[in-house]
Amino acid sequence: MKNIFFTPGPSALYFTAEQHIKEALKSDIASISHRSKAYVKMHQETTELLRELLQLPENFTIGFTSSATEVWDRMSENLIRKHSVHFINGDFSKKFHTAVSAHGKNAEGRTVAAGTHHDLPSAVIDSNVELIGLAQNETSTGAAMPVEDIYRLRAKYQDPLLVIDAVSSLPIPQFDFTQLDSLYFSVQKSFGLPAGLGVWTFNERCLEKAEQLKAEGNYHDSYNSILKIAKMAAKHQTTCTPNVLNIYLLGKVVKDMLTKGIDQIRQEANYKSALLYNLFETHPKLNAFVKENKFRSKTVGVAEVEGGSESLIKRLAKKGLNIGNGYGEFKNKHIRIASFPTHSKEQIEMLVDEINQLDF
Repeated sequence: MKNIFFTPGPSALYFTAEQHIKEALKSDIASISHRSKAYVKMHQETTELLRELLQLPENFTIGFTSSATEVWDRMSENLIRKHSVHFINGDFSKKFHTAVSAHGKNAEGRTVAAGTHHDLPSAVIDSNVELIGLAQNETSTGAAMPVEDIYRLRAKYQDPLLVIDAVSSLPIPQFDFTQLDSLYFSVQKSFGLPAGLGVWTFNERCLEKAEQLKAEGNYHDSYNSILKIAKMAAKHQTTCTPNVLNIYLLGKVVKDMLTKGIDQIRQEANYKSALLYNLFETHPKLNAFVKENKFRSKTVGVAEVEGGSESLIKRLAKKGLNIGNGYGEFKNKHIRIASFPTHSKEQIEMLVDEINQLDF
């Protein structure tokens, strides 16, 4: 029995990943030096393809970290003198706030109930705030922030750095990078790769802030600090030995996505998410956790399960269909279903049919 992973990260490998892994092993990619010409060439190819897929402007640097979680620490050390504000509507947006607070910063957390949303366009932010943290797609609850709302917040507050967690949504949302300063993600979700690689994009405003803090003595020049990342990225290198295999695989998968076409991938995302939310709205034991369509994630569908989710999850697993449990306080209460680019329309249709047929 072949397992299909609809878990929201790590998730199913991109459907071409296996062949790319085999080719990487044949060509000894995993053993090359990260200071070699072969690595530099591969690093450059990966970042150029990613820049094309995301339509990332040239004033943005692409850096690699061990995870998206690491980015929280680097931002705390390099981009915030004292004050930040974080819009929290689930566990992962909360964890960013907690990480910044742990570094001794005055991190203000603005919290709404899980599964609900912030009224970003109406938010009022103090003039001393240096960084605004947003989770565009909250993986724990399936709540998403419309990019238009983010832009309206930016229009009101242009001085603070605006940084976006897009860990479980890229490349589905189309971001206008002139409206933000940093965006980061990891590869084990929508990009369908093994865990162990974070991607951090940031513009010159972030570098200017880092230089300013460094001149003041408020910059922590630690492992993978932002100025080191930027210096080495300019040479298509990293500050330390990176996850070479995953950087190689990312370039290959991004190239496959470009070949398929990002518009096609986004159209399929709309169709698959519509299937999931229709299931949640019509099944007698399921209810969509995020109630308003506008704020529903197109990549992570979350539903409350009458009587608990444990039985449904186990019954699907016996059929090789692995879905996610509820996160944190919602464990054994929710199901979380990923519909990432690697999940075909047919796979989502099959999963929906199986859930409709099960007695749980």
